[in-house]
This record gives sequence, structure tokens and C-alpha cells, in this order.
Amino acid sequence: MVAGVALIPNWSAGAAVTNDPTVDAATKATFQKLADAVFTDRTQALVDGSTSARTQHTKGFSGSVRLSGGQSHEQSAALGELRARKGRLAKLGEKYSAGSTTVTLDATEVHGHSAKVAVTENTTLTYKPGTTQAKGPTTTGFQAHHELTFKAGGHGDWQLTGIKDTDDGYLAVNQVATPSVSKDDKTAAATDGPPTAPRAATTYPAAAKPKQLTGGTYDYKAMVAYAQKYWNHYNTAYPNFNNNGTGGDCTNFVSQVLKAGGWKHVPGYTNDYTKWFGTADIQSDSFVGVNEFSWFALSSKRVTPLADVYQADLGDVIQMDFNRDGSKDHSMVVTYRDSSGVPYVTYHSTNTYNRSVASLVASYPNAYYYAYRT
Repeated sequence: MVAGVALIPNWSAGAAVTNDPTVDAATKATFQKLADAVFTDRTQALVDGSTSARTQHTKGFSGSVRLSGGQSHEQSAALGELRARKGRLAKLGEKYSAGSTTVTLDATEVHGHSAKVAVTENTTLTYKPGTTQAKGPTTTGFQAHHELTFKAGGHGDWQLTGIKDTDDGYLAVNQVATPSVSKDDKTAAATDGPPTAPRAATTYPAAAKPKQLTGGTYDYKAMVAYAQKYWNHYNTAYPNFNNNGTGGDCTNFVSQVLKAGGWKHVPGYTNDYTKWFGTADIQSDSFVGVNEFSWFALSSKRVTPLADVYQADLGDVIQMDFNRDGSKDHSMVVTYRDSSGVPYVTYHSTNTYNRSVASLVASYPNAYYYAYRT
């Protein structure tokens, strides 16, 4: 862990919108009101017993702000998918008793009858007692960035016409967009020779696979502490690869976590998958690339594959291949394991803490999963 470093602005992923300081407070409040409603409704669709649906209708929403017809259809579809996800989660024993969403306007750009708004969404969901076991974490949450587009009508009202998620990845609990596949992951799949990770099952409960958490080679508590500190405040001792066209920051973050717990550098050429190192100035492909990390971890014997994702414990790594094309797309680190044997992961892109593996499986049932004992 690096102490005393400055933190990057939390909304860096939404920097594509150029802020216009001349936009008046009333207009900003209009945008804020609808952004709050849209993302709050998506969160509440996951909460047990919630009936919130403030944004389904295109007319009469607070008088001066509403959804366009097309966006109303998109919102209704999103809420339907999230309610279905809530049902799948319930079958896996996970429910949320409450949800809280706050939206911050980071930049507002208005050109005539059109506007673009960059926002940061911070959402926390409270696990319902008795569903994730008494000793599970109390909450899960994430920070996501979005770009909203608006059109002004003929009567001085604004319509929300589009929502674009601007993080490199669609992995927030209340997001429904298809996960993207990063460029580096596509090129990585074409390389010959590296070791292949076996897929992990997603069957619960899984056969016991105890892990020695203390007194061994690595400090798993230090890994968890680092992940908790930097899950949404990036450590500037390393580059930030989120939303800069390089494929996301997920593996870079996992590598930092492992390094904080005792993984040592293996210097060499950056494109040699048997090497592993990362600093502010230079990083090996294996430090920042999803597939390259897997190749290094397996070839170096620093990890062993797990047969089931539910066997993962603190400091273990889980990866996903969303479209099952053989190229892995996302890396996460386990930061909690409850008494019923459910692991919880923390990751970048989209910044998320203590999300249960059950939630991942319910949200992406068709993905391939890989699990590594560190």
C-alpha cells in the first residue's frame, strides 16, 4: 500500500463533456432531477418489495423534465430486466432490503436545444438479513459514470434522449448493457503458446477448498485492505487505464492488490508473459492485461485453478469471458467470504466493492468464469 499519495478526481471517466460555466442553476437542477430519478429507479428495481417506477412515463414528470418516447421504452426495458435479475438473485439466496443512489453532475454542456451532461452515480445496496447469512457483509456498492443527452422541446421543457455508460465495462449491479470486450483482450486471444486456464463451475454450494489465510507467503489481509482503500480512489503511484481506450483498469487494480500482499516483480520485457511488474512509468502486459495476467499467474505457479468460483477466498482472483470467445474480459479480486461459502469481489471498471459471486452469476449467467487460488 502506498501512503500519502494524491487521489484522482472520481469523475475522470466522464471527462468527454466540456463544462459550460454559463449554464444556469435552474437548468442544472432540471438535469439533476431526472438523472436522480432514472438511476434511483434502476436501483430500486433490485430492492425486495420496492414498487418505485417514477420514470416509466413520458408525460407529466415534474412538469419541466421528462423522458423521450424512445428513452421511456429503454427505461422500461431496463427495469424489467433488473426485476428479472432480482428474481434470479432471490433463487440464489440473495436479496436487498434497501438501496441508495446519489448522482453528481460533473460537467454540463449546452448548445442551443441540445445538452450533454456527465454524471457520477454512487449506489449502495443493503443485503437483506437472513438471505446472505448473518456474517456476510452489510452492503455492496459501486461508482459508475454516465453521459446523458437532452433535447429541448418547444415549450421550454427538456427530454432525456440517451444514456451512455462511460466506464470501460458494464459491471454495475444495476446496469443492463452488454459488456464490452476490450481491444487488448481481442489481440491477446490470437497469441499462441501460453498456458490455458480451465473454466470454473458456478455451482453452489461448492466442494470445500480451505485456504490458509495467515502465516503463509502472502498477506491476504493486506490485499483486502488495499482493495478497500482504492476501489474508487485510484492510487496515483500507478496509471489509470479506465476509459482511455486501453481496455479498462480491472487487471491493473488486481495486480496492485496482489503486489500489496507480497507478490514480487519479475523484471523483463513488457510483452513477455513470464514477466510481471508495474510502476508509475512502466507495466508489463501481464500486470495490466486480462489474458496475459492469467498466463503469467499459471506459468509462474503463483496460482492454481479452482474448480468452482464459490471456492474462492480472500485474495483469490476471478476472471470472466462475457461472450465465451476464449478471450477473458474482466478480472476481480475476492475481498470477503461469508459463512455460507459465498465469495464477494471488488474491482475497477466499473468501480465496485463486495459484490457477491451470486450476483455476478445471476447477472451474467452465460459468461465463462475462471477462478485462481493465490
